[in-house]
Amino acid sequence: MQATRVRQKDGVFYFASYRAQDLLAKVRFISRFYGEGEEIAPSKVAQDDDVGQFIARIERTDKAFQRALSHTKVRQLRNFYETAVTQPPIPGTVLLFTPERLTFRASGGEDVGHLSEPNSKFFIIDGQHRLAALHFYLKSHPDEAATISVPCTIFDGRTEDFATEMFVIINSTPTRINKSHLVDLYERVSWAAPDRKFASRLVERLYTEGDSPLRYRINRLGGRSQRDKWVLQAELFNEIHRWVRANWRKIQIAGGSAKEVPRYYGMIRDFLKAARAAFTDAAWGKDNYMVTKPVTIKALVRVLADLAREDTGPEEGRVARWEERLAPWSELVRQFRAEGFYERFPAKGEVERVARIHRDLAKAANIEVKTAKS
Repeated sequence: MQATRVRQKDGVFYFASYRAQDLLAKVRFISRFYGEGEEIAPSKVAQDDDVGQFIARIERTDKAFQRALSHTKVRQLRNFYETAVTQPPIPGTVLLFTPERLTFRASGGEDVGHLSEPNSKFFIIDGQHRLAALHFYLKSHPDEAATISVPCTIFDGRTEDFATEMFVIINSTPTRINKSHLVDLYERVSWAAPDRKFASRLVERLYTEGDSPLRYRINRLGGRSQRDKWVLQAELFNEIHRWVRANWRKIQIAGGSAKEVPRYYGMIRDFLKAARAAFTDAAWGKDNYMVTKPVTIKALVRVLADLAREDTGPEEGRVARWEERLAPWSELVRQFRAEGFYERFPAKGEVERVARIHRDLAKAANIEVKTAKS
């Protein structure tokens, strides 16, 4: 299909247009939608499908998406499609997601070309009601509906964290999903797995505990504090879960969540306190430095995982030990100035930049980086 590639910072996505009938064959509905005597049955979602399970849990649980309201909303949209003449029926883009990496071949311009189709159906991050109404409109007015092309924004090849975070952002207005309910759902995005539940509890403590250097600094889209946030909840969770998953067998042997959540929280807390001392108050939390920006915070969690593997000493005196270990970072503070930061840490994208900062910080503190091979 013809598409336009859009670049924004490290992100890449695509704009495309589908004929109504073609698009409806390429998407999967997570919710049940009703028309006049008809219904769209929800697609079956696999238990290990994080994105689908997350969207299904919200769609089927929140009051804003109960069947009666969905029926009313779909009927209203279908009505609009029938009466709109000069006004475009679907002027806004529908947001689609596929975990597959699509192939883009430029033609006639660097960012205009051909985009491959995914092998499986798209998830609808935003626009399920509009497409449900279009489905019923196509049934009752096939000739008119056949003339409708639907503008789409397509995200591909990302992790489930990206898709769920995008869904949260799009649906976090009061007219769609209650924010407090949304946060509660997001914390349980697929927490059936014990290691994920463990990591989510650590993130919860980092947000709420009074001695946490990240207290109220995690963007949960609905937190109580109006202070500036430093990192998205999904980003922080992803890094902490990476560490927990690598140690999961040891965590289980040591006593599981009841014993190990407090211990792991203590390590994260003490490490961040030591990091703050190393970077000094002149840089920590300051907008003109990148020390507490997402890219560095994610790298810090990776350094912590390496350091915790080397230093298995007691909690008593740990902050002092780690302050001494991280002291060389004070010589790197200037490297983390916001101005020129991306030139000093060149990378193809955020993933590569996090890995580079991780290696540089670990090397400065003489901490061995654990590689996949080791």
